[in-house]
Amino acid sequence: MKAIGYQAATPTLNTQSFTVIELPTPTAHDHDLLVEVKAISVNPVDAKIRANVSPDEGHKVIGWDAVGIVRAVGDKVSLFNIGDRVYYAGDLTRSGSNAEFQLVDERIVGRAPTTLNDAQTAALPLTSITAWELLFDRLQIPRSSDAKPASLLVIGAAGGVGSILVQLAKQLTNVTVVGTASRADSVTWLNELGVEYVLDHSKGLNAQRTEQNLGEFDYVVSLTHTDQHLDEIVKIIKPQGKLALIDDPASFDILKLKRKSISLHWEFMYTRSMFQTEDMIVQHQLLTELAQLVDNGTIKTTLGQHLGKISVANLMKAHQILESHQSRGKLVLEGF
Repeated sequence: MKAIGYQAATPTLNTQSFTVIELPTPTAHDHDLLVEVKAISVNPVDAKIRANVSPDEGHKVIGWDAVGIVRAVGDKVSLFNIGDRVYYAGDLTRSGSNAEFQLVDERIVGRAPTTLNDAQTAALPLTSITAWELLFDRLQIPRSSDAKPASLLVIGAAGGVGSILVQLAKQLTNVTVVGTASRADSVTWLNELGVEYVLDHSKGLNAQRTEQNLGEFDYVVSLTHTDQHLDEIVKIIKPQGKLALIDDPASFDILKLKRKSISLHWEFMYTRSMFQTEDMIVQHQLLTELAQLVDNGTIKTTLGQHLGKISVANLMKAHQILESHQSRGKLVLEGF
């Protein structure tokens, strides 16, 4: 099969960052599905791994967002059949989706939405799982429109995770959703997604909160530059509030959370697959429910840019955009 990989980590993108390779088509065993990949999206985790992680030997194939067709199944598979159209974010410990075929455990796979094409669908899995787990597993926000009203601030809300998280919060909970963005097009995007208020994270968040007559927030989700925003977060969150994050702060002084008894919640969507947790199948279940929410019009795709075919040149372009920190929504490639 055709794949795109690399032989050594490249902190700076160059001609060695990606190359086309031929690999044996893998064989499905146990709970594995062999999926023919139709479209992928490219995420910040791809750029981080390409920049920092070299393969032990041979080539490393990355990519953890895909939609495709099941072509073979392992002997323990019970959730899917050959020919099913599926979507998933995969497993960091296994070969990625920048290949014509990929093995993925059925317990972290969902049937793809029927109302979206492959590119629109590929934009959803990784960010949707992350957003879902953030809201409902980590912060444990009640999933009910009748729940006690609460408020949620999402820092970096116009990116891939934020774009789906604000929709889930708006549609499935009783929280007032406030997002942050610093560019005019991002503000417009968040307004389209239903965000009630938008703050500028390049300026003081607490002062803007006061100017807009907003109270302190029950929940804060920080998706980027958490270390830079920590002092402002402590000011704007309620006593006994909850803070969740997904990024990798260079430094983080947890003692700043003590006076307000702020609880801290990490989200890493690969935990379940990486450690084969007992509740691994939760990701199958949430992707299944998400597809239903998409098909009934409750949630819309967060596709930002379609960059063309899955190729070395287009993967390079996607990584350049990600590393510029200027992306809005998701970056998608389709077909080999």
